[in-house]
Amino acid sequence: MSTHVAAMPKLAETSTELDPRWARVLARDRTADGEFYYSVATTGVYCRPSCPSRTANPKNVRFYETVAEAEAAGFRPCQRCRPEQPSRDAQYAAKVADACRLIEQAEETPRLAELAEAAGLSAYHFHRVFKATTGVTPREYAAAHRTRKVHKELSRSGSVTEAIYDAGFNSSSRFYEKSDEMLGMTPRDYRAGGTNAEIRFAIGECSLGSILVAMSDKGVCAILMGDDPDALLRDLQDRFPRARLIGGDGAFERLVAKVVGFIEAPGIGLDLPLDVRGTAFQQRVWQALREIPAGTTVSYAEIAKRIGAPTSVRAVANACAANALAVAIPCHRVVKNDGALSGYRWGIERKRRLIDREANPA
Repeated sequence: MSTHVAAMPKLAETSTELDPRWARVLARDRTADGEFYYSVATTGVYCRPSCPSRTANPKNVRFYETVAEAEAAGFRPCQRCRPEQPSRDAQYAAKVADACRLIEQAEETPRLAELAEAAGLSAYHFHRVFKATTGVTPREYAAAHRTRKVHKELSRSGSVTEAIYDAGFNSSSRFYEKSDEMLGMTPRDYRAGGTNAEIRFAIGECSLGSILVAMSDKGVCAILMGDDPDALLRDLQDRFPRARLIGGDGAFERLVAKVVGFIEAPGIGLDLPLDVRGTAFQQRVWQALREIPAGTTVSYAEIAKRIGAPTSVRAVANACAANALAVAIPCHRVVKNDGALSGYRWGIERKRRLIDREANPA
């Protein structure tokens, strides 16, 4: 004798479960903190999305955009996640901002222990929080700040020596150890606008418009795209206002042809010596971009995670925008979380076509 048990009908999903915010609550997504809050009718409290409390029944959950809305609805703040207070990330960001100001205002770079004590954290914890927030270590941040000061002082000081000391270096020898890395040339040449720098360049045409490739004695220092060849040349001149710009010979033009060939057929690959100049954070972002395989895209948030700075999504986007080496440093492979295309230095349509060609090689 056989029995037949009818399958239980699947319960319809609640409006809460259909709301994309519910998935972020289930994931205890800290990046959603501050974007919205949720209340639980059976407990009478409201929480931030990352609250570690036991998951509530979705039928008892309602969402609010602000703390004021949740409290106006009669709910009190959760004692575990304290949604009425700044999030932990916001508190850490404030501590890191204070530390950055200390670094910038100090004549001598503060020791890690001093910065950690001022932040009220252990040295290990502070170092980890600082790097997660800014994308660089306190030491790297201090070095980048001094680099900016050197750039500024060299443009206005009466002498190179004066600029070195005004930028916070205790001795010229310590500065000269890092000068080429910081400036891309000698201090005197930088101060003179790159007078003794020699930049070879050539302009070609491809299906995406005009393309300029420029090379220093270290490697390719610019790959620029646009609609106007003259505008590309002016851009290069602005980067090296007093450098000797030399039109490329036949051998150099073959290098341009190699770049054009890669744009038209990405499958052939592109291996060039690069002269990459940027801050420590930009360098890390750009290296991560070079590791994205052709034919794939990643989000800005994913790049931030890969470089160990998950909260620095905006800074990652800014580093992509500062990239002057189109296709060689493939910032076109970075998209929004939902896969949508965002800003691209050389135009969204060029970005779209580059991605399509890499995903669908001929």
